[in-house]
Amino acid sequence: MALDPQVVAWRAARAAAGAAPLYTQTLAEARAADLAAIRAGAGAVEPVAEVRDTHLPGPDGPLPVRIHRPAGDGPLPTLLWFFGGGWTLGSVDTADGICRRLVNLAGCQTVTVGYRLAPEHRFPAAVEDCHRALRWLAGHAGEFRADPDRLAVGGDSAGGNLAAAVTLLARADGGPRLAAQLLIYPNTDQRPGRGAADDEDPLLFNRHSVAWYRGHYLTDPADAAHPLASPLLAEDLAGLPPALVITAEHDPLRDEGERYAGRLREAGVPTELTRYDGMVHGFFAMPGVFDAGQRAQEQAAAFLRKRLATAPTASAAGAAVGGAPPGGAAEVGAALGGAAVGGGPAGVAGGSPAGVAGGSGHG
Repeated sequence: MALDPQVVAWRAARAAAGAAPLYTQTLAEARAADLAAIRAGAGAVEPVAEVRDTHLPGPDGPLPVRIHRPAGDGPLPTLLWFFGGGWTLGSVDTADGICRRLVNLAGCQTVTVGYRLAPEHRFPAAVEDCHRALRWLAGHAGEFRADPDRLAVGGDSAGGNLAAAVTLLARADGGPRLAAQLLIYPNTDQRPGRGAADDEDPLLFNRHSVAWYRGHYLTDPADAAHPLASPLLAEDLAGLPPALVITAEHDPLRDEGERYAGRLREAGVPTELTRYDGMVHGFFAMPGVFDAGQRAQEQAAAFLRKRLATAPTASAAGAAVGGAPPGGAAEVGAALGGAAVGGGPAGVAGGSPAGVAGGSGHG
């Protein structure tokens, strides 16, 4: 399927603005451009009952975390969120819009982890930080007003990679038990040469973007074969938490994300997989630009409500948050672990080209 009309308009606006690919910029420039682009595309800032910045002990010093909460004293169902950015860009700020919306739509609290970034801190530093955050949250649930029996992990792109890795570590540790994993166009296979060779569009996230991030993250190219860097290569995925995997049709990470969903299903993990037709990498973080981004967030929230047994907050009243997969999502297979895969053709009219700042897509 061709690019969605809203993606075509957004891409044209980026071209007119002379947007440079992130992989052609310095780290400082790319980090600033990434945050600006996400803020421009996130839409209106949604209020939540409470936002609090704090720290927890990390493997190499304090880890910043940002907590977004719905109303209520708790204990609260909790999503531990890992932001995207190719393990190189991003912060708790880049995840702010996603977390506000998920809090309101899913009725859970979110805890975003400010893990260490590459290349200053290469693999496995980010994995270690995210794993430590999960263990600390589970062991100090009362301090976070969290329900230790209703914990989930999730993330977009590199954050989805980290969420998948953390589930492997939690299983190896014998806990904490996770109720769900939410994987948004996750990196699951770091080995080079796995994407389309003709994926060259400099205005979109492409194979050069993937290679640039991987080069910053991995300590050694051989690390690509490690299952905590490439969860798809884990020998056994049995016993992992129920999953929702969301992919974008025009994304170099699409196939590896869908293969991971297939392997989860084969291992007996209840798994939902939806591919969004016409969409590109980063769309989930841009509901202010792409209608499909809003629908995908609503689908993610419905999945969390089901797995965490929650209800949307008053702030989400009137939103379309039904549990069925949204329109504009392509059927990519039969039922996965008993959960239906989304279907229905996209029919989204082109919108105003907001969110054109920055580079070629969120990693």
